[in-house]
Amino acid sequence: MSLDPAIAKVLGGVSTATLATVLLKKGLRNVWIRGARPLRPGQKRLAGRAFTLRFVPAREDLATPESWASPRSTRAAIEAMPPGCISVVDAMGVSDAGIFGDILCARMAKRGVAALVTDGVVRDATGVLAAGLPVWCQGAAAPPSVAGLTFVNWEEPIGCGGVAVFPDDVVVADDDGAVLIPAALLDPVVRLATEQERLEGWIMSEVEQGQPLPGLYPPNAENKARYEAWSKGR
Repeated sequence: MSLDPAIAKVLGGVSTATLATVLLKKGLRNVWIRGARPLRPGQKRLAGRAFTLRFVPAREDLATPESWASPRSTRAAIEAMPPGCISVVDAMGVSDAGIFGDILCARMAKRGVAALVTDGVVRDATGVLAAGLPVWCQGAAAPPSVAGLTFVNWEEPIGCGGVAVFPDDVVVADDDGAVLIPAALLDPVVRLATEQERLEGWIMSEVEQGQPLPGLYPPNAENKARYEAWSKGR
């Protein structure tokens, strides 16, 4: 199921920091994917449904270059990715074996995949950057995936960067990293996050005018009333 374009547009204007705060208020503390940093700082904020891939530790009889031609391979998984999805890859935090290189990332970009998010690393970093696929990862390493990992499956629950990710959950990624929104909570989180961004925009304007923080952030009853009056007047 693809992400509604209207929701994707709204999430494109909501920071991962705001989303993490909103999710915290709803009782979810573990939503920020550790190790997933922008390969190129300043990448556009993106949102999409999670398409999951899973690696396990390398086993010599399975983690071979020949495995790349298997029906159950990263190559086959890429061909199953729908346009607009964010590929979320459980690489177990391994940082010395690149899960994807420039050719695979170029194919993902050609298929319309929105981004790659992983707790692992990529290889052929210069080529990956040239491929145009936005990537959030730990960095780069020269060895191929089979040097340290065995690919096992796609579109199943995974743990990426210490976060439980299920297929069709929503991922939002920006310069602060990648945050997961459980699919069942998407609508209320979008509503709350939109309002939170609006409120914080007003608070920032007040700070810029010299207002002190106590009673403003978070707002007390007086400032809530001022904010509500400001909102109604827009």
